[in-house]
Amino acid sequence: MKFVYWTGWTFFKWVNKTFLDFQVIHPEKLIQSGPVLVASNHASFLDPPTIGGAYDDSIYYLARKTLFVGPMGWLYRNWNAIPVDQERPDFSSLKTVIKRLREGNRVLVFPEGERTTTGEFLPGKPGVGLIIAKANAPVQPIRLFGTFEALPRGVHWLRCFRVTLVVGDPITFTKDEIKKEGVSTKDSYQAVADRVMEEIDKLQLPTNRSI
Repeated sequence: MKFVYWTGWTFFKWVNKTFLDFQVIHPEKLIQSGPVLVASNHASFLDPPTIGGAYDDSIYYLARKTLFVGPMGWLYRNWNAIPVDQERPDFSSLKTVIKRLREGNRVLVFPEGERTTTGEFLPGKPGVGLIIAKANAPVQPIRLFGTFEALPRGVHWLRCFRVTLVVGDPITFTKDEIKKEGVSTKDSYQAVADRVMEEIDKLQLPTNRSI
């Protein structure tokens, strides 16, 4: 773990523990080594560092290209962020994700492509299906509860709110599941993205842990 990454990792773990009563449900299911595509719902700027803090080592994740300006650009790169252009998506960021996975790394993606403004799930984007098809890595579905309440889109101050990360069982897609006969490539990728979002949606808080 690089020093700059470790510094951010340590700081956000302290924030999670001090202000957000952060807890991971089923941490034993987390794939802590080897390539894995971590797929989560997306409601807040807190999501990447919160998820990153659940792992023992560093992960890569996607970040909006406009954030990579000046000193912050240097910081985001040292935090393993991969720039993506949300206005004009291209294949370069997807190729970088696939490369990182093939190198044996963990990569965090948000299938919805952007933060929700209501707290409700958004539809998954076919790009995540493309990554799954090309990278041939297991998918780790996880679901965050409470980050929308703690720091929703448009709010600039952290609210003290209980945050919970629920870990699901890994999914491995076969080639036949990804590319079905008679179905267009884009529709196949969309179907994979829909399946990932369904698995995320299935994850619920335990009865003894409320938000």
